[in-house]
Parts: sequence; structure tokens; C-alpha cells
Amino acid sequence: MTVLTLAAAVLVGVALGLFGGGGSILAVPMLVYLAGVPARAAIAMSLFIVAVTSAVSAIGHARAGRIRWRTGLIFGAAGMAGAYGGGRIGPHLPEALLMGAFAVMMVATAIAMIRSRRTPVAAEPRRDLPVLHVIAEGAGVGLVTGLVGAGGGFLVVPALVLLGGLPMGVAVGTSLLVIAMKSLAGLAGYLHSITIDWSLALPVTAAAVAGGLIGGALAGRLRADRLRKAFGWFVLVMGAFVLVQQAPPTLLHNPWAPEPGARPAG
Repeated sequence: MTVLTLAAAVLVGVALGLFGGGGSILAVPMLVYLAGVPARAAIAMSLFIVAVTSAVSAIGHARAGRIRWRTGLIFGAAGMAGAYGGGRIGPHLPEALLMGAFAVMMVATAIAMIRSRRTPVAAEPRRDLPVLHVIAEGAGVGLVTGLVGAGGGFLVVPALVLLGGLPMGVAVGTSLLVIAMKSLAGLAGYLHSITIDWSLALPVTAAAVAGGLIGGALAGRLRADRLRKAFGWFVLVMGAFVLVQQAPPTLLHNPWAPEPGARPAG
């Protein structure tokens, strides 16, 4: 484990605390490429890191009254069902497929962050929460979380704003509750067949929690829209890197390059 790994873990936590999502998309590549953890174990470990970090970060939002418990618990319960199923399926899929799917999620997350020129406008506060829509959205996002270890905050926050009629600040806090619930369920699914290196997971989680507390303290004090766009570009570069790493060698082969051992012409 290196200082760079711990620094990256702090960045994961800051993003989670500040945006209510986004940071978890960096946890898997951080563990794979900086800490040298195999892909399946990295996904399981990232679910633990994100679950703990999100839960701790949610405490500050709860104290500030920025969590809508009924909406969050309904969304989170549906997400847990999907995440557990994804966590049972994921360990049986090829690592290249998991990392490729994760890279696609990174690119999708980045595009969503970059293109969001303004935060979604919440619907009028209502008592009749569209429970079926919330459950369907939660289960779908949860399945993705369980499969590839991405918290799906970039999907959860807009869904809470548009479906739940929550103000943006409340949606961010509620998203952390949802992500913690989904990530724990996904972790439970993975632990049936994957073993976690706790000597690595615990210090990295501690660093991410510290970052989450920093991000939570900064929430509402900074212009999150600009930060989200800049962070989106960073995630896009990382996603492109992961995609290149997972691409078949034949796709990266230069047809004009001489074959190994070939004699120069002439």
C-alpha cells in the first residue's frame, strides 16, 4: 500500500461527501491499478469502502436535516435487493467483462457530470411518492452496484430530485443513505465467494472516511456544479484509461508495425 493509494482514497471520500456520489466510481480502479488488487476482490473491497464512507458522511447530512428518511429507505431497500443479486452474479463473470462494464459506467458517470449544466429542479413537494417508480429505479441501480461496485450516485441523486421531489441538498444527503444500503447488500453477495484483504481495506476505508467528512463539511459552501464538471473530466480520462487496458491486444495492434523477428525490407 502506498501514500498514493491513501491519497486517492481521500479523493473518493471527498467526492462522496460533496456530491452524494461519483467518488465510488474511482474506488475500483484505485484498488486495481494502485494497490494491485485483482478485479473481483477490488469490487468487493470497494463496496465495503463505499458503504462505510457513505454511512459516516450521511451522519453530517442527517444532523443538518438533509436526509428524507422515508424516500431513502424505500429506494435503498429496493437497491439492496438488486445489489445482492448483482453481488452473487458478479464473482462468476470474467474479470475482463467486469472491468469493461465498469469502464463503461465510468464514462457514463463522467458524461452525466459534464453535461449537467445545472442541477435538476425538484418537483413540487408531494405526499404521494411514486413508490413503484422509486422501487424500479432503486432495483436497477442496485443491480449495477452489486455487479461492478459503482454506487450509482449520479443516477440516484437526479432520481431522488425528480421522482421524490427533493431539493438538491436533501437529495445528496439521502443518496448517501441509499448508497450505503446498496453497497452493504452488494458486499454480502460478493462475500459468498470472495475474500477481502482487511489489512488493506481498513486503512483505505479510514482514509476515504476522512475524505467523506471533508466533503460533507464543504457541501453547500462551494459551487458544486463547477467542481462536478471538473471531476467529470477526470473520471472520463480514467474511464478511457481502463477501457484501453481492457481492450483486446488485436484492437491496439498497429498493422504497419513490423512483426517481431521480421527482417527489414531491402
